[in-house]
Amino acid sequence: MLSIVVLISGTGSNLKALLEACDNPLYPAKVLAVGADRAAEGLEHAELFDKTTFVVQPGGFASKDEWAEVLASNIEIHQPDLIVLAGFMRVLPKSFVDRYYPRIINLHPSLLPKFPGAHAVRDALAAGAGETGSTIHIVDAGVDTGPVISQQSMAIPAGISEHELHERIKEIEKQQLVKTIEAIASDELKLEEVSS
Repeated sequence: MLSIVVLISGTGSNLKALLEACDNPLYPAKVLAVGADRAAEGLEHAELFDKTTFVVQPGGFASKDEWAEVLASNIEIHQPDLIVLAGFMRVLPKSFVDRYYPRIINLHPSLLPKFPGAHAVRDALAAGAGETGSTIHIVDAGVDTGPVISQQSMAIPAGISEHELHERIKEIEKQQLVKTIEAIASDELKLEEVSS
C-alpha cells in the first residue's frame, strides 16, 4: 500500500478526487495527511475524510530553508512513500527537494516544458496556443523542470475564459492523478527509473 502526504494551497479539487479513490479498498494507496502553506479551503476535504492536517505558513520564518525544514518535520511524522503537490503554489527549496527526490510529484496545468510557473493557463491563452493539458512530473529544484511522468492534452476551444479552461484542465488532472498514483503503487511506474 503506497502511503501519501498531499500538499495544497487552494480548493483541493485534485486532493478530493484522490481521497475518493483511496476510499475504495481496492485502490492501492492511502493518504496519511494533508498539509498546506496557508489556511486553504481544500483542508476541509481532508477533514471530511478524517485525515490529519497541518499548516506551515512561510511568513513566520527567516528563510525559505527554515520554513521547508518545519514543513519536512510535519511530513516526517507520517513517513510517507510519496509526497504529492496538488495545487501547492510554493517553490520548494533545494534542501527539501534533495531530501525526498524522486518521491515528490507535482500536477501542472500545461504541457511542460511549455508554460511553466504559476500562470500556465493564462500564459497559454495569451500565447494563442491551440492546445494545452496537464503534466505530472517529478519535482526537482527548478520551477516545473523535473522529469515528466505523464501528460494529457486537450484542444483549447476558441473564446474560452481562463477560469473555464482551468476548470476543464482540472477534470483531466483528477483522472490523471488517480491513474498515475495507481501505477506508482503497483510498480508499473518506477520513479527512480523516470528520474535517472
